[in-house]
Amino acid sequence: MSSLFRQSLVLTRAALAGIPRRAAVSLSMILSIALVVAVLSGFLAMAAGLGQTLRSGGSDDVAVILGGGGTQEITSSIPPDAVRGLTGLGAAAGIAVGPAGPLLGRELLVPVEVKAADGTPRTVSLRGMDAAGPVLRGTAMISSGRPFAPGSREIVVGARLARDLGVEAPGGTIRLGPLGWTVSGIVSASGGAAESEVWADLDAVRSAFDRQGEVQVLRVRLDGPNGLAELRAALPQVSATPLAALTEAEILAGQSARMERLVTHFGWPIAVLMAVGAIAGAVNTMASSVSDRTVEIATLRVLGFGRTAAFAATLTEALVLATVGAILGAFASFAILDGWQASTLGADGTQLAFGLAVTPTVLLQAGALALLVGALGGVFPAFAATRLPIVDALRGRA
Repeated sequence: MSSLFRQSLVLTRAALAGIPRRAAVSLSMILSIALVVAVLSGFLAMAAGLGQTLRSGGSDDVAVILGGGGTQEITSSIPPDAVRGLTGLGAAAGIAVGPAGPLLGRELLVPVEVKAADGTPRTVSLRGMDAAGPVLRGTAMISSGRPFAPGSREIVVGARLARDLGVEAPGGTIRLGPLGWTVSGIVSASGGAAESEVWADLDAVRSAFDRQGEVQVLRVRLDGPNGLAELRAALPQVSATPLAALTEAEILAGQSARMERLVTHFGWPIAVLMAVGAIAGAVNTMASSVSDRTVEIATLRVLGFGRTAAFAATLTEALVLATVGAILGAFASFAILDGWQASTLGADGTQLAFGLAVTPTVLLQAGALALLVGALGGVFPAFAATRLPIVDALRGRA
């Protein structure tokens, strides 16, 4: 064991043993770092939860066709000739074919206002779809009740949205727009975005909202690994309108990346500003530690302990306090925030429900910031500990 290491270990033990004497100022540093960790973890957990919700249910076997050159369903428009052309081509366009014909479904997305269980209004996505629509969503399943009946004003409500609206079981009525709709079923989608939507028959939605003949999205089941390439090659043949085909996984990955960036870019600056304040508190704490141990450090210096050992001991104390704060903040974040239900505006301007996810990656990022705060807060007092005037410090003991 090297002499420097032994000296640093002795000084570090002495510094840590003195923490109870400085309990108040040490606790303030721990709590300020814990708060930084909790705040950053909250934003990162929000981003992680949004990402998990948006990515959940994405399939590489299902393609979404959008029209008009956009990448958002709400702004898309599919001309009738494209629907007829793709239906006629079927397998030649890379679309899987079932007993009833090509596995293709038309969809229309309408933002509608509805009242939550507490009476507050919220905007949700009412998705009109053909009977094949639910079948083209592999991870979504009717967990209670049955699918909507074609041509009727029946709806299937996402599980998370149903909880927010106070819908406990099928059979009730919800007012969407000018009309009341009967809840025929509740859909679960492994926490995916479908749990924040309302599904209904396409023609019924068109009629209720005066959107006759309108189609915004085509959803198709791909016929094998080459299906997407064949579908993209067929799109220019069926319509002069620019059409784009992406897999569900690609669309959901793009949406999740945008939302995660938005939340993360908002959360990090706030956490960094709080960290600056925490650094100031850490500097004060460690300066108090050095002041409290002035005579002790000077005495050990006279006995042959080096400057580097004094520096290492003070910096280690700061990192220990920062680690305690990081653990406290991480525990509080996980206990309080993990699984917390929240909602935000989705890509189409409607409410998207999701659960916060305090993942290991979230905790590692927040913990790294905490250690950085401890290091920056301890380095200057640690340097000051190496510059103590030995003679003056020893006279202070008398």
